[in-house]
Amino acid sequence: MKRAIPVLVLSVAGLIPVWRYAPSHDTGSSSTVTEAAAPASTPSASSSGGTTSTVVSGSTIDTEKGPVQVEVAFEGDKIASVRMLQQPNHPQTTAAVPQLIEETLQAQSADIDTVSGATVTSDGYKESLQAAIDAKG
Repeated sequence: MKRAIPVLVLSVAGLIPVWRYAPSHDTGSSSTVTEAAAPASTPSASSSGGTTSTVVSGSTIDTEKGPVQVEVAFEGDKIASVRMLQQPNHPQTTAAVPQLIEETLQAQSADIDTVSGATVTSDGYKESLQAAIDAKG
């Protein structure tokens, strides 16, 4: 009887993480990021005060967590802002997006670090961002 209580308590304590585990919404497909057939949008430009503003949408990238698509606003050749048009509804994605945008504005390219814990979203973001940069020319 003296051993039964600790064994029971430790068994329950060991099962709690199993009960609380929330698996990702993997559909059984491969974990690679694939690009959707839709190409990046055509740049739209406007001019005000001698500076040309261009807004370009990147390709929609289908990831195992959900679609990722960015919209990039350029002031001349400089990336002025990045906005997420589509992103997975996932806590890691929500936390990673501000970091990805900040790094993009600092690097002025798609050559940025992947955010730990949001690798799939980071890869989709970088691919869509590069498509937008390429579409701008």
